[in-house]
This record gives sequence, structure tokens and C-alpha cells, in this order.
Amino acid sequence: MGSIRQRRPNRDGGAEQRNILAAAASGVAGFIGRHGGHAEAVFEQVGIPGERLGDPVLPLDLGAYCAMMELAAGDTGNDNFGLWFGQQFQPQALGLIGEIALAAPTLGGALQALAELFPFHQQATETRFASEGERVRLEYRILDGSILARRQDAELTMGMFANVVRTCLGPAWAPEEVWLEHPRPEAWRDHDKAFDAPVHFGQRTNAVVLRARDLGRRMPGGDLGRLTELRARLIALAGGTGHTPLLDRVRAEIRSRLPEGEARVETVAAALGMARWTLQRRLADCGLAFSDLVDQVRRELAAAYLRQPHIPLSDLAFFLGYSELSAFTRAATRWFDLSPSQARQRWCGIGEAS
Repeated sequence: MGSIRQRRPNRDGGAEQRNILAAAASGVAGFIGRHGGHAEAVFEQVGIPGERLGDPVLPLDLGAYCAMMELAAGDTGNDNFGLWFGQQFQPQALGLIGEIALAAPTLGGALQALAELFPFHQQATETRFASEGERVRLEYRILDGSILARRQDAELTMGMFANVVRTCLGPAWAPEEVWLEHPRPEAWRDHDKAFDAPVHFGQRTNAVVLRARDLGRRMPGGDLGRLTELRARLIALAGGTGHTPLLDRVRAEIRSRLPEGEARVETVAAALGMARWTLQRRLADCGLAFSDLVDQVRRELAAAYLRQPHIPLSDLAFFLGYSELSAFTRAATRWFDLSPSQARQRWCGIGEAS
């Protein structure tokens, strides 16, 4: 069985490793077709050969995979493509990482294994198992800040995680709540319906929240010996959790903190495990200041979300870390030579009522 390691040049002059096993796309061609899309055209646009999806242990580039899901949403005309694809995606189809979760002796063990090992299945990714009183949550986010459009991936991954829990607690189980890092989409009521739980948008990370008291429940197919074997196979196959260039890691940390207010260099440096002055020096070596990256991330997100007319400008300003719409308006005018409403009107061909 070959390694999945692939290394790509990046703009910092190093190399990045950010693969995902093709098992994550199991059944996507049929799902696209059933929703009126053209799978081969989608695969061709992102440069993924359709036959590559037939082997669950072959690597796909994570950026191309995320782009595939976004294009599938557009091609099918189903803006909630990832949401519904994830709801029907069973752990058995997820390859080694799905088998690992199913082989854990308890639900808590399954979620701990997902948190520890998912970055081997999908590199350049952070998964955490966090406890807060009577609730726990399985968190997920992509660490590569260069992957800008990733809403569909986030929604399908939360569906996959929820289905691991349903394997243990039954098909009627529902999360306590679900977190998603992107702004609220137009058909957001479908999300509450799909998860049968409150869904919160614009969060720092994506997460499925459940009750801690359920963690001791036995997984129906638990097998500790098989879990150990599968764990070793996945780690050997992946060879690591991937490498993300510093600038893209910083961009990802900035993005995750903007909805909480303006990202601060101290907070981002701590998240990266380094001192503030070390981060500033390394950015200076790349010819950048921290404030430059904050501005770049805001500009890129603004350009993407202004093209989604259902997002009110006041919400968008908050999502980008501005406390007032007037501050966002000044920034957008500097970036685009257009106010936010003018940019939206020009890019979408419509007016804006905020």
C-alpha cells in the first residue's frame, strides 16, 4: 500500500502537505448526479480524475477536494449540497478513520480517536475533543488559511461526525447544538432541520456538541485489538498530519478569531506555540507585518461574502471583526474603491437593503 504523501510548492518557497484520503468523497459522483449535476464536469474543473475516487486510500489535495464540494453545490443548484451529503454519509464509507471510530469500545473512545487521528486522514486540519461541564464537543477546522471557500466541507464533516454518534446512540439521536464557522447561509433553516438541533453560525470553529453522560455508552462493533491495528495502518499510510506554511497558518488563526473581534498578534502567536516577537520576526522575514495579514484576510473574506447578497452588511462587518458598519465601509472603500453596497450591487447585479 503506497504512501499518500504529496508535496506542493507554496508561495513561501517551501512545500506544503495537505492531503485527504479519497474515502472522504465516497459516493459523491452519484450524489451529484441524483441532484441534477454533472459529476465528471465538476471533477474536471478541480483537476481530480474521477477514477481516483474509487480507491479510498489514494490521496486527494485538500484544496481541490474543498473546491470540488463548492463547485458541486453550484453545479447542482443545491446551496446546501454539503449539508445533505454529510447527513447520508455513514462512518463505514469513510475508510480507515471511519473504521477506527466504529472499532472504539465506547462512544467517548470513538470521539477521542477521531480527535487524535482525523488529521492523519485529512492533513492540515485541527480536531479537538473539548469538555465543558455537562457537555462535550468534537471540534474541527482546516488550518490552511489559503483554502478560503470551505463551507460545504464544514457542513458535510459535521454530518459525518453526527452519524458516528448515531451509530452508538441510535438514528433518532440529535446533538445538543452544532457550530459552524461560516456566516449563516440563505437556506439556514434546513440546518436546524437536518441536525434536529440549534445551529450557530459565525463561530471560531466547527463543532458537534453532545452530553458528557453518553460518553460511556458501548459502541456496537467495539474491538480494541482492531482499533490498535487500524490506528497503526492510518498513521503509517499518512506519514504525518501534513505541513502548512507559516503564512497560511497565521491566516487561518486570524480568520478563526475575527468573529470575536479584531485578531491580536499575542493570541495568534500563542495559538501557534511561539512568542509574539518570534512571530513578528518571522513575518518580517517574509516582508510582512501582522497587520498586513489581518487586512489581507479581511479583504479576501469580504470579497467572497459580498457576493452572497443574503448576508446583511451589518452581519458581515461583525463577522470580519468590525464593531461598526462604518469601519467596514471605510475598509471596503480602500480595498475595492467601492462601498460595500456598491460592490455588492456591481458584483451581484442587485441593490442592497441592510
